[in-house]
This record gives sequence, C-alpha cells and structure tokens, in this order.
Amino acid sequence: MRIGSVSHSLLMLIAGGTASLILAAGSARAAPRAQADLVEFEKMTWVEVKSALAAGKTTALIYTGGVEERGPQDANGGHNLMAHATVEAIARELGNAIFLPVLPYTPNDAESIPGTIGITNELLAAMLERITQQAILNGFRNVILMGDHAGGQPQVYEEVAKKLDARYGARVFYCDQVYRAANDAFDQYLAQHGYPLSLHGGIPDTSEMMYLDKDNTWVRRDLVSSAVGDPVVDGKVQIGPQSPQNGILGDARRSTAELGKRAFDMKVDYAVRQIRSLLPTS
Repeated sequence: MRIGSVSHSLLMLIAGGTASLILAAGSARAAPRAQADLVEFEKMTWVEVKSALAAGKTTALIYTGGVEERGPQDANGGHNLMAHATVEAIARELGNAIFLPVLPYTPNDAESIPGTIGITNELLAAMLERITQQAILNGFRNVILMGDHAGGQPQVYEEVAKKLDARYGARVFYCDQVYRAANDAFDQYLAQHGYPLSLHGGIPDTSEMMYLDKDNTWVRRDLVSSAVGDPVVDGKVQIGPQSPQNGILGDARRSTAELGKRAFDMKVDYAVRQIRSLLPTS
C-alpha cells in the first residue's frame, strides 16, 4: 500500500510539474514583445505608440512600394515585399523611428503584359502630403519619405518634403540614398564581379526577393534559370525583333539569395547614414 501511495504521489507531482512547464512555455510564447522592439505602426496599439513617442521614437518613416510585372519569375508585388523589409530594418537600425504602413502603389502605367497597377504623380503627391500631415498630428516630430520604385522619384518626394518642411514645425525630409545611390553601388559591385547588368526584373530585383522570400511565395525559383530578357548594354536596353517581351530588362539567371542580402544591406546602410545626417541632433 505504501509503495502504491508513493508512486501515486510522484506521478501527481510529475504531472503537475509538467503542466506548469507547459503553461509557463505558453505564457512565454504569448508574451508581447518588449516596448523597445515595436517599430511597426499598424501593429501597435495607440497606447504603445504614445509610449514610444514619449520614449523618443519621434521619427516616422513613410515608404512606398509598387505593383508591376517583373518577369515570369518574380511576383508583381515585389516592390512591396522589399519595401516592408527595408523600412523595418531601417527603423530598427535607427532606434528612434516607427514605420507607417507601406504605400503599395506608385506612379506607373498598366502595359500589354498584365501585372502593373499604377497611380499618377499628382495622386502620389497628395497621398504623401496627407499621410505626412497625419503622422505629424499623431505626434511625430520628423518624417522621412522614401520609395522602392523609380516612379515619382525624386521629383514628387522632394517637392512634398520641401513643401511640408516649410509649413510645419516638424522636419520633413526625402531620403533618396536608399534607392538610387544604393542601387548604383550594387550595380557597380555586379559589374566588378562579372555579372550582367539589369534595369528591371534582373539580378538585383530577383536576388533581393529570393533573400526575403522566406515562405517561398514571391519567387518562382524553378523559372530563375531561364529568366533572361532584353540585354542591357552601357545602361541602355537593346530591344530587337527577337525580344522575348517578358518584362525582364536584363538577365536574372545568376540571381542568388546571397547577392540579394548584399543588395538589401546596402539599401539599409545607405538610408540609415543619410537619415542620421538629416535629423536634428537635439
């Protein structure tokens, strides 16, 4: 009887301990992220935004993406994938910023190849102006405008930034280094290492998307080995009678996630350095 009683007690203790561990593990998984880790406006509560502003996260990042065909191998919304990942990394690196929801449309025109959904420069300017005003009313003291797609850059972003910077007590800046300067630097790297240059849907786009495509839904990897379009020579597209007309301006066949990480890191580094140089020190 005693042996049975002891065994029963041990079993109860073990079961109770296991249940406690399971509950503890579940609580740990369910625990919210630390306040310092919150940088995505749309996933924060108003209380969290207010606390973050009070703690010094007073810079709002407004980043635009875009929807356009970019070859048979890359999803149309690739700019939005890259934009979201880039602006989040920038916000975390800065340490004093929160990024607003990525604007998924930029100036462009639908073409014969389905996949492009664009807006006008005037509409983009109005949207950037309105979103910036709203960010300032929420309590942000600095607003940074950025974009992942060439449409509207730099004219629209520069004009809106200058217009609103002169109007409000908040500072409004356009960060152009994240796109053109970083892309030019990556193109130079590719040329120095014997890779073909591209203007659209080639190695830069496809590689960065491959790097960010963690759930394997943005890049059709089985098509990358055949992803070649019109050649680019001395920065100009050579379109001839045998043009594949597949949305690729260049050659994406040698794309890799490793190259994509390099391109991504360049964009973040260039942007962070420029933003820090623009923001007031006090």
